[in-house]
Order: sequence, then C-alpha cells, then structure tokens
Amino acid sequence: MAENENGQDRTEQPTQKRLDEARRSGNVPRSRELSAAAVVLVAGIGLRVAGAGMAAGFVGLMQSGLALSRDQVLDENRLLPDLVAMASQSLLVIAPILGLTLAAALFSPLAIGGWNMSFQVLVPNFTRLNPLEGLKRLFTIRGLGELVKAYAKFLLIGTIAVIFLRSKTTELLALGNEPLNAAMAHSVRLAGDALLVLAGSMAIIAAIDVPLQLTQYTKQLRMSRQETRQEHRESDGSPEMKGRIRRMQQDLARRRMLQEVPKADVVITNPTHYSVALRYDDKRMRAPIVVAKGVDEVAANIRKIAAENRVPIFEAPPLARVLFRDVDLNAEVPSTLYVAVAQVLTYVIQLRTTATSAVRPARPIIDPKIEETRH
Repeated sequence: MAENENGQDRTEQPTQKRLDEARRSGNVPRSRELSAAAVVLVAGIGLRVAGAGMAAGFVGLMQSGLALSRDQVLDENRLLPDLVAMASQSLLVIAPILGLTLAAALFSPLAIGGWNMSFQVLVPNFTRLNPLEGLKRLFTIRGLGELVKAYAKFLLIGTIAVIFLRSKTTELLALGNEPLNAAMAHSVRLAGDALLVLAGSMAIIAAIDVPLQLTQYTKQLRMSRQETRQEHRESDGSPEMKGRIRRMQQDLARRRMLQEVPKADVVITNPTHYSVALRYDDKRMRAPIVVAKGVDEVAANIRKIAAENRVPIFEAPPLARVLFRDVDLNAEVPSTLYVAVAQVLTYVIQLRTTATSAVRPARPIIDPKIEETRH
C-alpha cells in the first residue's frame, strides 16, 4: 500500500479540493489507448466513406503530374512551384481524413478527464532530463506494468493484423490486374477495412486501460486520515476558531437584542430564570412580538435594562416559560396566548393611566395551565 511522506497509510478517497488542485497542476486521468482507438476508428470510417473520392483525386494528381510537355521537363525554374502545387492539392484531397482524425484527437479526452488548460505544466522541470530519474521510473512496478501492457498490445494488434492480411491476400494480389481507378479505390477501401479491424482490437485494449487509469489516478491522489483532517481544518477553520466566531456572533446578537428592551411595553418574568420582553403597536402590528428573551444571566440583564428605562416588569412564571419556549425572537405571539398577553398589556396600560391615582387596577391572574399550550 502506498504511504505518504509521514509513513501514514493513504486509505482515504481524495477530496474535491485535492482533485481540483491536481487538475490545476495538469494532473488529470488520461488513456492514450482510448485516444489512439478513437483516431484509428475515425480514420477507418473516413476511408470507407470518402475513400473513393480521395482515390479519384489522387489518380487525377498522378495523371496531371506525369503529363509533362518537353518544355516543362527542361524548365528548371518550374520544378519547385509544380511540386508545391501538387503538395497543396494532395493536402486538399486528404483534408477530410485529416479533419476527422484531428477532431477525434481533440474530443476523445472528453470521455476521461476532459479538456484541461494548465500553465503549470509549461514550467521547466529539469528533473525530467535526468537520466538517473528516468531509469528509476523504468524499474518500478508501474514501469513494469507499462512494459507488459505494451507487449500485450503488440501481440494482440499484430496477431489481428496478420489474420486480416492473410484473409485479404487474394484481394491484395489482384490489385495489380485491376484498372488504375478501380485499383486505387479498392486499395483505399482495403486500408479502411484494416483500420476498422485494428480499431476494434484497440477498443478492447482501451476498455481495459480506461478503468485501470481511473483506478491508478484515484490511488495516486489518495490521502491519509491526517491529511484529510488537516484539509477540513484549513477549509472550515479550526474548532477553536469556529467556536470563537460563534461566540462573537452570539454576543453581537445578544447586544442587538438587549438594545430593543427599552422599546418594549412589558417584560414578563419567571421571576428569576426567564425574562421575555414584548412590544405591541396596534397600528402596525397584528399581534405583540417578542423583542428580547433570555434565561439566567441574560434574563437578569433584560430585567436590569427594563428597570433602568422604566419598562414595566410583570411576574407570570407560566406565561414567561411558554413564551420563551415556543416563540422565536422577533416573532408574533401565537393566537393561543392572545388572551393571557392581552390581560398583561391591559394591566400595564391601566397602570400608566392611573399612575397618579390612588386606585390601583386589579392584577390579572394568568391561568397556570397555559404552559401546556402548543402552537
């Protein structure tokens, strides 16, 4: 099993970050056998489809190239231009095959690894020029595997090629007895058949090589558990830093919440463990909302701020507990608590209107079973 530089087993699958880094450095899975099979297959199909036209084009080039007048033969200045012209016409004749094979070479990588533009591979790496390093790569398990694969490929393709040529011996020998145009078309067709047969054998090799390359690529990028934990720590931050950020966020949210207490209409308490501050504006709100709530130390801070800002504090343990438990911050009071909250708010308003009077309003009695409600 491969081991990393720290001697730890690489048993973990590569993370997406590891795969992205490998891709940026130009390290992507590739199968040369798949690309070669695709190019040969497309070339064979192209010869079978467009071979007759290509053969006719070459026959025409041969006839025009050999039909020279005496003046053309003796004119030394025409030799080079004529050769360039014939070479250009030859390229035009084989352009369909060249275009198809080029397209196959460009698009075959999409099947495994995809296109990848990486400028890091352009950086000079002089260790590749070191013959000792090259010899080391040869005498490795992977190098031995590549050697065995090369010999197996040679034997398979060579055997199939020999079988094909022996089966076509009669046709090949008969080409000399055919007219020129027919012989050229027939030879191109035979060449296309040969490429298709070879492409089939190469496809067998590619079917074996592609899963092998993907497995080797994944194995090469495997990570140890320590590397995986380190990457998660770098990506998500250390637990200490995340805890510190979480505490800072909680402190900020608590300060914002406490700033809303002076705007509250009443603070309902447990009396010591819970505190819930309510605000209600009948012109803008459908129901009272919870602007602040807390337990223990936070509850004490809410009561302190309420006392400093003359916000009424109403002791109703069951109501305080159910509000703290069931109503989120800045959320409306549920309809199941309308009656109880309305009694408290009515009592607070009466206290304000009778502040200078000797008559005090009757304190409402909150149903103790209210804590059993759910919404």
